[in-house]
Amino acid sequence: LGWAPRPGLPPDTAAALLASGPGGEMLWLDVTHCPGQAPQVQLMGRYLLPPCKQRWHTCAAFLPQEGLLVCGDRRGSLLLFPCNSSPERAAESTGIANGSTSPVGEACGSESEPSCLLHKGALPLEAPLCVLFGLHGKTGVTSVTCHGGYVYSTGRDGCYRQLRLQGQQLEVLRKYRPCKGLQWIEELRFTPDGDLLVLGFHSDNFVVWSSRTGTNLYCVPCGGGHRSWSYCSSPSTEAFAFVKCGEVMLYRREAEPCEQQVLLASLHGREIACVRRLGAVEAPSRVALNIFVTGSEDTTACVLVLSERSRMAVPLARLSDHISSVRALAVAGPTGFDCEGLSTLLFSAGGRAQIECYRLLCARDPASESAVACQVIHVASHRLDEHWERKKNRHKLVKMDPETRYMSLSVIPGTSSEQLPTTWKFLAAACSDGSVRVFGLLEASQKLVLVAESFHHQRCVLKVEAFLHTRTGERRYLLCSAATDGSVAFWDITTPIADATDALHRAEGEMQPLALGAPLLTVMAHSCGVNSLHVRETPEGQYLVASGSDDGSIHVCLLEVAPGGGDAAAGTCLRVLERVARPCAHAAHVTGIRVLRPDLLLSASVDQRLTLWHRGPGGLDALSTTFFHVPDLAELDCWEVAEAGGELRYCCVLCGQGLEML
Repeated sequence: LGWAPRPGLPPDTAAALLASGPGGEMLWLDVTHCPGQAPQVQLMGRYLLPPCKQRWHTCAAFLPQEGLLVCGDRRGSLLLFPCNSSPERAAESTGIANGSTSPVGEACGSESEPSCLLHKGALPLEAPLCVLFGLHGKTGVTSVTCHGGYVYSTGRDGCYRQLRLQGQQLEVLRKYRPCKGLQWIEELRFTPDGDLLVLGFHSDNFVVWSSRTGTNLYCVPCGGGHRSWSYCSSPSTEAFAFVKCGEVMLYRREAEPCEQQVLLASLHGREIACVRRLGAVEAPSRVALNIFVTGSEDTTACVLVLSERSRMAVPLARLSDHISSVRALAVAGPTGFDCEGLSTLLFSAGGRAQIECYRLLCARDPASESAVACQVIHVASHRLDEHWERKKNRHKLVKMDPETRYMSLSVIPGTSSEQLPTTWKFLAAACSDGSVRVFGLLEASQKLVLVAESFHHQRCVLKVEAFLHTRTGERRYLLCSAATDGSVAFWDITTPIADATDALHRAEGEMQPLALGAPLLTVMAHSCGVNSLHVRETPEGQYLVASGSDDGSIHVCLLEVAPGGGDAAAGTCLRVLERVARPCAHAAHVTGIRVLRPDLLLSASVDQRLTLWHRGPGGLDALSTTFFHVPDLAELDCWEVAEAGGELRYCCVLCGQGLEML
């Protein structure tokens, strides 16, 4: 049995009673109560739960103004049922089956009348419109809540999920994991001041966790879950009641004033490993607000807005799907300026060979503190050891290379255009196990598939950059990878991408990884690991490849792409036209480099110096040096801003033990 409030009806006089019975049948009964009278019960609908071992519902909620019922079952599934039958129709059908014209509510209001369930067969047995099987694992769904046009579900898998209704289907937007150790999430409550409270059991304690402050507001040592409980709070008092050993226990305390104030919201709990600019959104005050995303060693990625006028970084959303550190980010989509909003595809990767993909929708919101609202939709995820997690007796086997990390990501440009038969997007990844891997994403079906790989480097691959060549009349997808031995390899991956697209189209999104083959060209650019890499096309159709190393040196080479020469199978020939090296350009690791123009480079190092270089016939000459305040620099990102007079201004953001924009 379970109660669910009816939208638009006062909860103290009317509610819906849902009852699960044999054969997976669930009944919807409307119960109305007036003071001094017996409750009136009316059978409104019959529903069929999907087959499973434990076939009963655990929670339910009516969607306001939609005529739909969302239900969670003991198997961890979310179900969507129609509930648009009117009370008059339910009363009429049951009354006719009873051989009378009296309403069913009147028939069930007295003990002398027969039960309205005797003729429930007059109502059809409705099947679910949508089934999200096992969404919360095998331990069941604990609650379903509707708020702000979205559906929220909780479970005993340590997560709660945000969903939206698309037509008559439920679509999962994203998954939230509130805090480590809170495995039994029982309920969500939205406060009037905009905070979200997560109620659940942490070990043997009942806790109330605030998503705004990230702390426990209330903790009661009750012995853990598997018990009946109730929690109530008001501005003056808090109370928690539960049943233990057959006794009803009550904890009650007076509400204490909150003396702790957050002066500056934190971005991450540990160092920031990567940063990318998504674009800019125009604020109501006609000021451009820059949107960034950062990844950290604390296993989270943070979407934040940074205003040049206020110089404040305000977090918009936090992505917590990673189980290890987030070391690399890649963006596919617009990264410029938009008056209305941005729609960007974000890839994040890091430890445990895990890649997550999100669709970020950023738009103006004058009502919010940051003046920007960010909607996050989780698209797909991939782990190399997913097949391992599904194996039986895996504790008896040795897992191959469990510590593989993705060190760098790069979206292969032009692969989602009309030139390809499907809308697959492709992503290149540099891996710590010595491989260069290429993944394919089909956003419509939420599939992220490994399509090709190569272990040519035989050592940790640190950086990867993809670029598109179209000057020869055909599209050539080229890839640049750099490893810990200082080598930079150049690949033509046009054929593997075409073969992978055909295989994915034939096999409906499943395939065995192809071989990338051998690189077209390998350049020994440095004496040790390459920590930064950037490729930029020149107006003449050539490519400048800049790299920075652990030894503090900078290397720049100018490449020309010529078709037909070299390897006939590859169909592309690369020629090095010019090489420039600047040893000891910095006093420490060069962890960020960008080619701003063919004659202008920007480099950043752990020595906390940001240096502008002029590339001329005689090599690289330092133009200016600026000291920044971020220790242990991890990455650099740059973009152009057009001034009112037509001049270009270059901006950059640096991350490490902090975040700084210059």
